[in-house]
Amino acid sequence: MAITTAASRLGVSAFAETQPVELRPYWTQEDAKTAIQAVYRQVLGNDHLMNSERLISAESLLCNRSISVREFVRIVAKSELYKSKFFYNTYHPRMIELNFKHLLGRAPYDEAEISEHLEIYRSQGFEADIDSYLDSEEYVENFGENIVPYYRGFSTQRGQKTVGFTRMFQLYQGYANSDRAQSKSKTARLTYDLARNVATPVSNAQVGLTLGGTTNGERGQMYRIRVTQSAQGRSPQLRRSVKEYVIPYERLSTTMQKLNQSGCKILSLTQA
Repeated sequence: MAITTAASRLGVSAFAETQPVELRPYWTQEDAKTAIQAVYRQVLGNDHLMNSERLISAESLLCNRSISVREFVRIVAKSELYKSKFFYNTYHPRMIELNFKHLLGRAPYDEAEISEHLEIYRSQGFEADIDSYLDSEEYVENFGENIVPYYRGFSTQRGQKTVGFTRMFQLYQGYANSDRAQSKSKTARLTYDLARNVATPVSNAQVGLTLGGTTNGERGQMYRIRVTQSAQGRSPQLRRSVKEYVIPYERLSTTMQKLNQSGCKILSLTQA
């Protein structure tokens, strides 16, 4: 579901309306090819991939069922291809931002997460740092062995902090845009906000709505939040109840945090 009623103008409807790519039991070779393309798109930040750059041996291992999607992601993220695009000649905090985006589908929440990965890289090296994302509980819980990572930072969900909802927009510049094509693509986007531990504002003049936690918005303005209770774990959910909350701006961030913690998914956020 779209995070706001103007998701198409914010540029996230393509993700909100697309189901995650997963290799389910009894998958076909066509399914494997779809997963391979989705991995390249996600892990390489939608950057152009020439046929000569494809990791043919790794693709064959996946198609032959010798490795899982997670291991294929690991191979791509550790490859010279990935390093040449996002590691060499890139400021390291920016590299970490992109690792979070490409491998966990979200933005880093705070300076502590940046420091943690800087230390892993300093003490253990590049490959160990990549492993730290892919072997984390967060990765396993959200993607498991056979779901291609996707941009899950656009909607609230269990375990995600509210600041991730807004910071993701600093790392995302549109569905058709690539991470290397962005202006100042080698410069970290979140350093200032992370260092000051403040929410990152997201504004769009066309939409006329600001999603900025406690850093933006008009005092006294009322907002309407529509939510649905998310399914627990991987169990099917046959019925979904949709609820609405009308709250003042001052309680917006706190309410979104509570909804997130209770397992609710935000369907829309609009001015009341």
